[in-house]
Amino acid sequence: MNTKLTLRLDEDLIRSAKRHSAKSGKSVSRLVSDYFAVIDAQDRPIATELTPRVRSLVGALSGSKLDERDYRRHLEKKHS
Repeated sequence: MNTKLTLRLDEDLIRSAKRHSAKSGKSVSRLVSDYFAVIDAQDRPIATELTPRVRSLVGALSGSKLDERDYRRHLEKKHS
């Protein structure tokens, strides 16, 4: 169920939000809703616990300059 919410914001912030809304193709209401959903998701505990093997890998590439393009190149080389 959708319910109306009134927000009081600085005029410059409202103008900025409307510009961003126009660029993204989403209404300001949708942007606010999406933001609240992100906050809600961050507040929820993770439902599954990581296995010891996965836990040992967390942070293994921190500081690395590798990115998704490197991984794609690896896969292309591997499967060609």
